[in-house]
Amino acid sequence: MEKRQASSFYQHFDESERPTVDYFVGLFNRFLFKSEPILTDFLNPRQQYIFKEIVGGYAQLYSFGGFANAEKKRMFLCDWDQGYDPDMFKITLFEIDYPQKWSDLTHSQILGVLTHLGIELDTFGDIINDENENWQFFVKSELKDYFVEQIDRIGRTKVKLHEVPLSSVLVQEDDSIETSAVAISLRLDAVISAITNLSRSQVKKIIEDGEVKLNWHLVTQSNIIVSVQDMLSIRHYGRYEIINLTTTKKGKKRLEIKVWQAKKR
Repeated sequence: MEKRQASSFYQHFDESERPTVDYFVGLFNRFLFKSEPILTDFLNPRQQYIFKEIVGGYAQLYSFGGFANAEKKRMFLCDWDQGYDPDMFKITLFEIDYPQKWSDLTHSQILGVLTHLGIELDTFGDIINDENENWQFFVKSELKDYFVEQIDRIGRTKVKLHEVPLSSVLVQEDDSIETSAVAISLRLDAVISAITNLSRSQVKKIIEDGEVKLNWHLVTQSNIIVSVQDMLSIRHYGRYEIINLTTTKKGKKRLEIKVWQAKKR
């Protein structure tokens, strides 16, 4: 296998993603040089896609996030003769023990505590709950002791973290719906206007206010072109995955989208 050149991949991704491309090309080249498996941190779906494109069919690339439908996953780059074993991903599952009778927890509260520990977002995976308000989250096993030592309160609620086996993961239901919308173009502002029914001026404001992410990156420009497999996150509205694009007879763009509506809490 030949060493990868990051510049050869730039044309396939947005300019803002070049640092990500550089990083994954470096990982692949390190794998070639050392001939040793490489385990990544937790990657969001866009990062997973970029890494897969860079590796191509030249090596084995496994992924696992702690459960079947995980969004954030660690990836394991190895030779083709390496077998699959969940233990090789080094993922620990924590359950949050808290007084449910007197307190409520939210995803944003838990995320806020995790991000204020002074660690990177890629050190932990999905945060999940069930209809009984039980909460769990996944972390890199290398840092599990740190999480236990640092987290004893979420908001005003006293909590305790308990490590549980991955087989005890909470049952997750996919609450997404599939729908369609028609936009005048594939510009980001036009697409958001079509799927939210906001005016273009309103869309411009929420973008300027930092309320829109494209593929997990904050965006500040309205003229970015949206494509298939892109994921939009709009504060107070939800997340939208573009699963198909077609053109109408009048030249407009029909978007087939998967929607996870924001939960009002």
